[in-house]
Amino acid sequence: MHSQTDLRKVAFLGDYPPRRCGIATFTADLRNATAARFPDLQCPVVAISERADGYAYPPEVRFEIPEQDLESYRRAADFLNFANMDVLCVQHEYGVYGGPCGSHLLALLRELRMPVVTTLHTILRDPSPEQRRVMAELVRLSTRVVVMAAKGVEFLQTIYQVPDSKIELIPHGIPDVPFVDPDYYKDRFGVEGRNVLLTFGLLSPNKGIEHVLQALPRIAAAHPDVVYIVLGATHPHLVREQGEAYRLGLELLAKKLGVETHVVFMNRFVESEELAEFLGAADVYITPYLNEAQITSGTLAYSVGVGKAVVSTPYWHATELLADGRGVLVPFAAPDAIADAVIGLFEDEGARLAMRRSAYRLGREMTWTHVAYRYAEVFGRAREARAATRVARARARTLDQRVQNLPPLRLDHLVRMTDQVGLFQHAVFTIPEYSHGYCTDDNARGLLLTTMLEEMSEEVPERRGLASSYAAFLHHAFDRGRGRFRNFMGFDRRWLEETGSEDSHGRALWALGTCVGRSRGQSRRAWALDLFELGLEPVLEFTSPRAWAFTIIGIHEYLRALSGDRLANRVRDELTARLMDLFHRVAGPDWPWLEEIVAYDNAKIPHALILTGRWTNQDAVFRQGLDSLAWLADHQTASEGHFRPVGSNGFWRRGAEPARFDQQPLEAHAMVSACLEAFRSTNDRVWFTRARRAFEWFLGANDLGGSVYDATSGGCRDGLHPDRANQNQGAESTLAFLLSLLEMQGMQNALSAFENQTDLAT
Repeated sequence: MHSQTDLRKVAFLGDYPPRRCGIATFTADLRNATAARFPDLQCPVVAISERADGYAYPPEVRFEIPEQDLESYRRAADFLNFANMDVLCVQHEYGVYGGPCGSHLLALLRELRMPVVTTLHTILRDPSPEQRRVMAELVRLSTRVVVMAAKGVEFLQTIYQVPDSKIELIPHGIPDVPFVDPDYYKDRFGVEGRNVLLTFGLLSPNKGIEHVLQALPRIAAAHPDVVYIVLGATHPHLVREQGEAYRLGLELLAKKLGVETHVVFMNRFVESEELAEFLGAADVYITPYLNEAQITSGTLAYSVGVGKAVVSTPYWHATELLADGRGVLVPFAAPDAIADAVIGLFEDEGARLAMRRSAYRLGREMTWTHVAYRYAEVFGRAREARAATRVARARARTLDQRVQNLPPLRLDHLVRMTDQVGLFQHAVFTIPEYSHGYCTDDNARGLLLTTMLEEMSEEVPERRGLASSYAAFLHHAFDRGRGRFRNFMGFDRRWLEETGSEDSHGRALWALGTCVGRSRGQSRRAWALDLFELGLEPVLEFTSPRAWAFTIIGIHEYLRALSGDRLANRVRDELTARLMDLFHRVAGPDWPWLEEIVAYDNAKIPHALILTGRWTNQDAVFRQGLDSLAWLADHQTASEGHFRPVGSNGFWRRGAEPARFDQQPLEAHAMVSACLEAFRSTNDRVWFTRARRAFEWFLGANDLGGSVYDATSGGCRDGLHPDRANQNQGAESTLAFLLSLLEMQGMQNALSAFENQTDLAT
């Protein structure tokens, strides 16, 4: 299935029960089948209401649109965008939505940031100019359009010039009921021992029921036990305009024809479970519609799917569905032909049974469970198509247009995410998410950033306050009794664990070592030195290669100021040897990596080896770092030339394909930092190009062609899904961007200074 497992939220738009109409029933059946088939998928509903007072909707309806209120359509688009829906599934019928030919719907679709899958319940062969315009725009705004009959595919291609690649054919869903003899249900309706004809659906003059009534005298003469059940309420629009005049006219016609004792009018709307019982009791189902221009009939689909013998006029859907012996077609408005067909089926039980079995076999592909699965496949393809379209548009712009200069440094969002305790882990959009509290990982990164700002003499008024908060958090996080950092703290300031992860400990040492090596404040350096020394030796008990790598980088920073520290040098040598040993034991010609999986923060491992190899004159270590980084960079470069980090949804296991999503800012920062270190170590310009490529991922040079960095907030979105950026802007993502930006600025400043010196020398 195409990306189905990535789906989290699919919204459904259309009429919805308790509104009584076929579209409402379809929307509910499809939504409920999808929710049942994929229990982890959220399936909210946006309902269209034609009544001023609305309806008492069930809880899955999250937003209600008054049919004629244009602004409500735009507000619904905001709701769907803010809720980060993966896909919107639209049920389209011209009469459902407000505006000329339902054009209000277009105002909603134009504002959406997600793919749209639209099911077309009506496709007109001879549309008016306004209907054609609305349909053309609807198709343009939809990523995929679903039709329920091959005739619909033909019309879209020949009348509306819709490309085949955009069209999906999925049958109308049906309930999954057993194949049973009609006599099993007849006693429930008081028709046991009788031959039962059935028509159901909302009554209106285009249904042709009067022609079945006119056929009844001949049918009753041949089979006096026949009963014709007309099941369904009068269409609400007809009731508003004419009351029950049409139904009363049918009743008068039955009396005039002398067949009133053979007809039962059931003036009510029935739910799916009761409808299945009515269908079960029918010997023959009849759809006597008067016009061929019906591309879809839910009532016909239900009848065929449950294995009924069907007599129908040859409207488009019936001609297709009843082919190959699955039903009998009769001319429009032809009572004698209806009578012949019904009598023939009553008198040839073998033919009737064969027809039922043929219909039931087809119906196994039409059950709602199967249809929901098919829709989920389309939802996945729609996400992929939407992403591909965005990328194509982005690639139409040149790189110089997309990224001309480094953006200015903004700490607005970082300040918003920090309180007197420390840095919050997560955000909902740009709002700090208190419920997830704080963590050492992010506060260590925050201290690293503020220390780099101090070294670069960046005059940022907020820096000192931020640095103090992050340092205080790390100080409190360290458990001196255990010699370990705790990681997660709740908003109530209580630690959620006794000992944090090895990775969080390693990141803390990285930040502390940087503080010792780069901070200009003597008191801050003294504090960091004490904590660094206390936390260093426990790392020798760790098993995480990333924790080793973070610690090695922290030791390198520490040794910038205190190169004679024997403990730091000993720990660095030991951790480096362990990394090299893993490479020797795991790596091979086709997999030059130290684990059986390429997971997260990957470039930090070669980064650590490059540093150690260079500064301890270990050429084998240095070369291992460069080679593994080059391999990693090559395999994280798309064929189009942009950076494509290994996705966190599965990572990359040896012998398998890399996960493409979700792409994380953390991985882009690791690549930027490692490639800049490789550039400093080799003076090979290709490494600067690779660093720049990874940085440009933040700014739009990525699989979706959209910026991950949010220039309006100063934050960074939490990664790339297959079809959009995650709109939440957490601490890890924001710091990944800010650290990458500072490192790129530092390198560009160094390059500019070097070029200026070269110009002066010449």
